Amino acid sequence: MPAPETIPTVLPTWVLLTQDIAYLVAAVLFIFGIKQLSSPRTARRGNTTAAVGMLIAIVATLYVQNYLSLVWIAIALVIGSAVGAVLAIRIQMTAMPQLVALFNGFGGLASVLVVGSEYLRRSDDINLPITVDQGLTMGLSVLVGTVTFTGSMVAYGKLQGLIAGRPRQWSGQLVGNALMTLVSVAASIWIAVDVDAGWTLLVIALLGSILGVTLTIAIGGADMPVMVALLNSYSGIAACATGFILDPPNKALIVSGALVGASGIILTSIMCKAMNRSLANVLFGGVGTDDSTGAAGPRGDDRPVRTVDAEELALMLDGVRKVVIVPGYGMAVAQAQHAVRDLFNLLRGRETEVYFGIHPVAGRMPGHMNVLLAEVDIPYDRLLDLDACNPEFETAEMAIVLGANDVVNPAARHDKSSPIYGMPILDVDKAQTVIVCKRSLAAGYAGVENELFVAPNTLMYFGDAKKSMGELCKALGELN
Repeated sequence: MPAPETIPTVLPTWVLLTQDIAYLVAAVLFIFGIKQLSSPRTARRGNTTAAVGMLIAIVATLYVQNYLSLVWIAIALVIGSAVGAVLAIRIQMTAMPQLVALFNGFGGLASVLVVGSEYLRRSDDINLPITVDQGLTMGLSVLVGTVTFTGSMVAYGKLQGLIAGRPRQWSGQLVGNALMTLVSVAASIWIAVDVDAGWTLLVIALLGSILGVTLTIAIGGADMPVMVALLNSYSGIAACATGFILDPPNKALIVSGALVGASGIILTSIMCKAMNRSLANVLFGGVGTDDSTGAAGPRGDDRPVRTVDAEELALMLDGVRKVVIVPGYGMAVAQAQHAVRDLFNLLRGRETEVYFGIHPVAGRMPGHMNVLLAEVDIPYDRLLDLDACNPEFETAEMAIVLGANDVVNPAARHDKSSPIYGMPILDVDKAQTVIVCKRSLAAGYAGVENELFVAPNTLMYFGDAKKSMGELCKALGELN
């Protein structure tokens, strides 16, 4: 591997043309990959398509510019692929949001390291002066990258249960965050004016790291999917900015970063609309509680609820023509998707029409429920989004809610004092009979009681979702 000083700063025209063609192919693959990710049927293919595009971009950057030999590139690819394979094999589908958070954080950290490396390289080479715009971009890239890294680590901690899910806020928090942001921007301007003031990058990195923690720790567990999407956007913005400071500017990094940044912002906006909340309210509202799953059982709660057991529910399902199942985070926690698949097959065997209603913010990340159900081979045409599913409830003889809470709370339609007022919900209460499978009557992440639990057409089926569905399948099978 050549020493840094032997790396050519001016590459032949044909080399640059070859690299640009490779980057163009990579960009096209990125775009097609994202398009394919929009449907469960093509999502795996889209992931592979984008991965091939990234492989082309990496090889084009490292080999064409003579940074690394093919041997070193192969070694790096083998190590990275091995780590990725181990994670892919060992990670539970229920823990996928945590993995996404980690990926976001590593992306932000990578941008910070690239900026630091580029600054040191340019500082030692009089032929590569740092321009004003490059200095400013370096500072901002470090700021966004460190915010992404530490914020993602906090998000991972909350999703993994290592940090309490409730929002943590204190007096002067917003003022402190604003001051750290202003000082970081000022330091970015400083390094743009005085390129020898490399210490300012360390200051920015320190403040950005603190800012990432204070911003994310103040967000409740229910809003963490929105924060993960926003942090994903941050990682793309940091990568895009980093691409501009390289010499020559890295087009693949700029394009891929812009795609990630834009798609993350779009997804964040979609999720905020799905909760009828502004991004500012998500970031600074402090909405949420520790946990939505509650304790195991209804003891200590004197609300007038009606309950049902597995045998009674099996008798009720016998002969039902249409059922809509609404999965929530409780299903994911219990890893009950396999038992749900068994119930689906039993009902279909009885010629019952079965659909799954998927709320945009059900679970801990966008598409969380879709991923879990696709894992157990539930047909894609049975998975309905909110708009497509709501009309089905009016003709459904039964709706079964599995661990969902706020996304099925009728209070969102009429209680103006509720923090979830105006949030689009799944209209399960419009079904003829509603079965709520939950461990307790505990409130959801929004911290409000669910009116659905005491509705006259609701029966509570208490217990762990996996165990409860297993008992229901057994009871239903014995009716044959």
